[in-house]
Amino acid sequence: MRDRPRSGRRGAILLEAIVALAILVFAGAAVVAALAQSFHAVEAALRADREMEEASGYLDVVALWPRADLDRHLGDREQGPWRMRVERPLSTVYEVTLSDSTGMRQLLRTRLFLPREGADAP
Repeated sequence: MRDRPRSGRRGAILLEAIVALAILVFAGAAVVAALAQSFHAVEAALRADREMEEASGYLDVVALWPRADLDRHLGDREQGPWRMRVERPLSTVYEVTLSDSTGMRQLLRTRLFLPREGADAP
């Protein structure tokens, strides 16, 4: 009769081992999924940072444009991978906005002061 309790206990130990292994598998899968999600998040952040650097470089160039070039670019237009909007709220102030190509996500916005040249300059 001693064999029965032992074989019953062996079955319970085997069941416990299988349950522990299943828990380890699920935990491992969760860790792998979290790592994959973190990797994709870092990738997206690096892409956004690169996009912002490129847009900032382009806006630096636009800031050097003379009044005539800014006047020629008034309104919305495609500008490379971006949509650029140039507005002139005052005669000496230009507002330049860079958005993504759809125009839905604004990347950068700046105001430029360009004093008038010639006789009517202060």
